[in-house]
Amino acid sequence: MTVAGLLSAAALGLTACGGDATPADPTPAASSAEATSAETPSEPIDIEYMHRLPDGEGMTTVAEIVGRWNAENPNIQVKATKFDGKAQEMITKLETDINANNGVCLAQLGYAEVPEMFVKGLTMDVTAEAEKYKDNFGGAYGQMSVGGAVVGLPQDSGPLIYMYNETEFKALGIEVPTNAEEFVAAAKTAAAKGKYIADFEADEAQNWLSGQSAGAGAVWYSAVDDAWKVDAASDQSMVVANFWQELLDSKAALTHDRWSDAYTAALVDGTLIGNIAAAWEVGFALDPLDTTAYAGQWRVAQLPQFGDAPMTGPDGGSGVAVMKGCEYPAQAMKFNNWFNTQVEDLASQGLVPAAAEAAATPEKWSTQFGGQDVMAELVTANKNLNADFAYIPGFSAVGPKMTEAAAAAAAGSGKVADVFTAAQDASIAALKDAGLPVSEG
Repeated sequence: MTVAGLLSAAALGLTACGGDATPADPTPAASSAEATSAETPSEPIDIEYMHRLPDGEGMTTVAEIVGRWNAENPNIQVKATKFDGKAQEMITKLETDINANNGVCLAQLGYAEVPEMFVKGLTMDVTAEAEKYKDNFGGAYGQMSVGGAVVGLPQDSGPLIYMYNETEFKALGIEVPTNAEEFVAAAKTAAAKGKYIADFEADEAQNWLSGQSAGAGAVWYSAVDDAWKVDAASDQSMVVANFWQELLDSKAALTHDRWSDAYTAALVDGTLIGNIAAAWEVGFALDPLDTTAYAGQWRVAQLPQFGDAPMTGPDGGSGVAVMKGCEYPAQAMKFNNWFNTQVEDLASQGLVPAAAEAAATPEKWSTQFGGQDVMAELVTANKNLNADFAYIPGFSAVGPKMTEAAAAAAAGSGKVADVFTAAQDASIAALKDAGLPVSEG
């Protein structure tokens, strides 16, 4: 989000949110001499980075990556600490440690977590430093910004893409759809033959449908007169709602929850031959097909256009933020940029790097997607991310209402448009519950 006024909106809500008479300062680094100090100090300094990357077997571990940095930068030594708990547990620990003046300098945050941490005054405004490295990253760069204040750099991303079985498409005589109209037509053709090129995922409604709305050009959250403006049920969102409603009404899409046995069964038996998915799914989505006749038949394409230009939206991903109390923000950002542009290493962790440079497609992906250069396709999706789409503090509270409405739409007892209306109402309620100002205009 690039609306500078949102910075004031966030600050206005800090008193009510934190319960203090004096708002926490979300931008302690803005005028700090440290933020503009030399990136290479004359004396050795220590920086700690907390992450929750998998570090699994066969991956280039974070310790190995950081070890290379430390060997090449003796005056900026980084200690990497892996957090093994859940994401929310890490957020709680970060807040507790920072409030006790014992926080880390750098931390991995999900993009939806960034606004809440910013409003609580737990991150630093490192915009001046971040701008030095902006060109190294794709559209996910905007996900680390709140009201024009950049708090770190993106690490991995989840732009929505389209996955499909090329062999089955050819057998049906249909082309890969490039827009919503073509998609609906192809879906109806496939459904008439007992095949489905899409699945309506009620359990993934929050990020999956908000991401498609972003792909249509929607900006759900902005600022008007120092208050949050919510526009989740916009005309762009209704384009997405109407698209899915037509597919559901014509029974041209499946309605399995993404993480259900029914979804996997439809994939394995060849009923499901395509779906809109987050980029991070390419690393494992086709695993069930490895021993079937459908192995190697799938490909990756861009999200069909919902608007006038190629655009997609975010579904997951995370960045590395500079946390409140960091003594060396300039040096921390220097490492931050270096680490998050080690694309081959990050790809080995199963990530889709947010950096503009393309990593080589992992061998497993290449095998499962018939030799396609999948990573290059994902880099294109990164570049097409709606850079103006970001989240609000309390976005986690919006999800359950969206999921409930999506389940009703899938069952035929509700409409897809209700999902976006639910997002609108739940977003306003979440902001008001946090004591943040909301524009009702």
